[in-house]
Amino acid sequence: MSRNPVQLIRPRRFGDDRGWFTESWSRARFEAVGITLDFVQDNHSMSATPGTLRGLHFQRPPFAQDKLVRCVRGSIFDVAVDVRKGSPTYGRWVGATLTAAEGTQILVPVGFAHGFVTLEPDCEVTYKTSAPYSAECDGGIRWDDPDIGVEWPLPAGGPILSGKDKVAPLLREFDSPFAYDGHPLLPLGEPLVP
Repeated sequence: MSRNPVQLIRPRRFGDDRGWFTESWSRARFEAVGITLDFVQDNHSMSATPGTLRGLHFQRPPFAQDKLVRCVRGSIFDVAVDVRKGSPTYGRWVGATLTAAEGTQILVPVGFAHGFVTLEPDCEVTYKTSAPYSAECDGGIRWDDPDIGVEWPLPAGGPILSGKDKVAPLLREFDSPFAYDGHPLLPLGEPLVP
C-alpha cells in the first residue's frame, strides 16, 4: 500500500541554448524528499481532440497502482479523487493543470481515482505505475458524479468519453477496497522539487 500523499512535483530542468534536460523520475532524488515508489510499467496516451476526458480510473488490489503522471505534449487538467474508506476527505478531489512546457507532474497514490481532460489538440500523457494493468481489477467512478463535483474545464459541447467512462458507477454505488492510510487529501500547493 502506498504511503505517499497526492503531490505536485516539478523535476529540475537544466537548460542551455540547445534546450533543456530533466530527470523526470529518479528513485534516489524522490526518496530524498520522502517519496518512496517502485514502478513497474510506463503508459502513454494521445488524445487528438481537446475536451477528451479519461477517467475517473483506478485499479483494485492486488494490482492497485500509484501513478506518476505528466503531460509530454500540450496541456491537461488532471484530477485525483479520494476513494479510501474511512478517510476524512473521502469523495473530495484536487486538480491541477499539467503542461508539457512546465514539466510539472502529479503523484496519484493508491486509493485515489484519477482522470484528466485535454485542453489542446494532440495531447500526450505518460504515467508510471507501481503495478501492471489488470483487466479484472480495472475500475472507475463517473466523471460527472454530483457528490464529487469536479469542476472540469470543458468545451461548450461537453467531453469526449469512452463507452466505459459513460457508464461508470457513482461514488455512492462503489464499495471501496481501499483503506485510509493517514494522509488526508490536502490542497495542492507549490510543486515539490526532488
